[in-house]
Amino acid sequence: MDLNGRAADPLKSSSGKVVVLIFVRRDCPISGRYAPTIQRLSSEHQHDTHFYLVFPDKSDSPAEIRKYLEDFRYSIPAVRDPQHVLVKLAHAQFTPEAAVLDRKGSLVYHGRIDDLYVSFGHARSAPTTHELQDAIGAALSGRSVSQAEVAGIGCYISDLE
Repeated sequence: MDLNGRAADPLKSSSGKVVVLIFVRRDCPISGRYAPTIQRLSSEHQHDTHFYLVFPDKSDSPAEIRKYLEDFRYSIPAVRDPQHVLVKLAHAQFTPEAAVLDRKGSLVYHGRIDDLYVSFGHARSAPTTHELQDAIGAALSGRSVSQAEVAGIGCYISDLE
């Protein structure tokens, strides 16, 4: 659902573009730390991809999400996923995690954004790998992603079945 309570389908509304879903939680400090990276990637690929922030926490209200978007200065569209439809589609387990869907809507990558975090609460000074960037590049050029799944580190998405 979008923040106005209307049904939203990021795949249908992306008309042949690569879709990037970024799963975040308002209460996850790692999600917050990635805001500049997510915004940079979205800006770099604004002409050939559609980015969406996905909020899977069932208790998040649209007002709380709007405040989060404002606090982190996001201009990326946000959707609520209280029924975990997108979570299941993307095999997401943690926030932040990313999913990249190619122009045909097939999931080609899911997992971490990069390797900034070694474990929960322990970060490097800078990432040494850039899995999301690599997956976007591969999807845009029609190549296979070298690693289709890389485990994420962050806050667990609760209520997974």
